[in-house]
Amino acid sequence: MNLRLIYSFVSKMTFKKLCNYLKIKASYYYSILTKTPVRLGFPWSISIEPTNYCNLRCPQCPVGLNWLTRPKGFIDFELYKNIIDTLSPYLMHLFLYFQGEPFLHPQLEKLISYANSKNIFTALSTNGHFLSESKAKQIVLSGLDLIIISIDGTDQETYSKYRINGNLASVIKGVKNLVAAKKTLNSGLPFIELQFLALKTNEHQINDFKRLAHNLEVNKYSIKTAQIIDFQTANLFIPSTPKLSRYSFKNSTWQLKKKIKNRCSRLWNAAVITWNGIVVP
Repeated sequence: MNLRLIYSFVSKMTFKKLCNYLKIKASYYYSILTKTPVRLGFPWSISIEPTNYCNLRCPQCPVGLNWLTRPKGFIDFELYKNIIDTLSPYLMHLFLYFQGEPFLHPQLEKLISYANSKNIFTALSTNGHFLSESKAKQIVLSGLDLIIISIDGTDQETYSKYRINGNLASVIKGVKNLVAAKKTLNSGLPFIELQFLALKTNEHQINDFKRLAHNLEVNKYSIKTAQIIDFQTANLFIPSTPKLSRYSFKNSTWQLKKKIKNRCSRLWNAAVITWNGIVVP
């Protein structure tokens, strides 16, 4: 990991945050040993959903499939400010993403800047379609620490098989704008990670993706296995290369390779808050 990113995270640490983190960890392991749920601190990491609207229609996403039954909207800044003010003494990490495309929120830079002013390491994930030159500069100036940009194909035909309604050229131009803005403003942040969701439609382009990431001068690239939610179309998207998939085909069905544990530390460590203020595990 980039030393600048590590420094940014460590520099925002406080004694109170560290103590809270240790209390959370201790109470989690105590709960395992005693089989009694005890939580002694506040979450050290939260995800806040700027919006659950999206410009794309990805076929293994609940937003893209139009499966969401809850209302759609944008988080109000005063609600967001209240959340940050309440949790900032304990928060080590904020992820501005849940479902939807964060850059559709009209005040995204304001959300990032406020978290930055409260000394919180802030990250987000995006499909990368809204990084114009001016927007890229605003994002750099906002103090964002980490941005993950999805590129799931190295030509338009392959890319659009999953990122339906997406335009690969726009995303690549957006990455270039962000890299250029960092250079212009002499900033080491945000740390730019390109992410490739491995699918049957694109697994043949992984080496091409690595070359693309190198040519774009981003800080990091990563290959991610896909979570399948619509198993009616699973055969179209689960890669044929076993190491690129979370699933194996057994007894005429797709099954997770790894057994799910009967506990989850995220219930102690973190929480998700939707755009309208609902807290979910």
